Amino acid sequence: MFFGKTPKKKDRERVPPNQNVTTRWPVLHYGNVPYYNNLNDWNLKIYGMVENPTTFTYEEILALPKSTATNDIHCVTGWSRLDNEWEGVAVKDVVKNVGIHPLAKYVLLHAEEGWTTNLPLNDFLKETSLLAHSHNGQTLTPEHGYPLRAVVPHLYFWKSAKWLRAIEFLPMETPGFWEKNGYHMYGDPWKEERFSWD
Repeated sequence: MFFGKTPKKKDRERVPPNQNVTTRWPVLHYGNVPYYNNLNDWNLKIYGMVENPTTFTYEEILALPKSTATNDIHCVTGWSRLDNEWEGVAVKDVVKNVGIHPLAKYVLLHAEEGWTTNLPLNDFLKETSLLAHSHNGQTLTPEHGYPLRAVVPHLYFWKSAKWLRAIEFLPMETPGFWEKNGYHMYGDPWKEERFSWD
């Protein structure tokens, strides 16, 4: 079933199995939504298996080369939203100078309230991965991850952590919050890797 406009055939081919297309953007999360009056206390830490652990302020993130992307997002709960326009910074530009250790194979994304999700390093470093501050020409709302969220469009959207605060490089796979609670370790929407038993 498709919500909103009925997509053309070529658009249906962009939708993984058992997903419903919507023009809305449902809000799904665990815990509270963080609200910031200002960003003086916000930062993004990069640590773990890196030669140069780094902490970015929000202004320093905005000073990195701007990156834009248009992609589709697919939620593990069964909805897909096509043609999302993002603005932010490419992951490769954020980690350019940290010196990732050759034995680092995974990342663990840390968000507010201790929320985490894991990704293979190669997936995180894909050309399509970015850290976004805006969606469809508007600054992200708190409900959708303001001030910064990951966007990893080839995996189910829970892997695109909202309210990002840290990126940890690791030698082995470490399950994040949802992975510990039954979600798939990888989350490929085309293979319907929704749960750990899939």
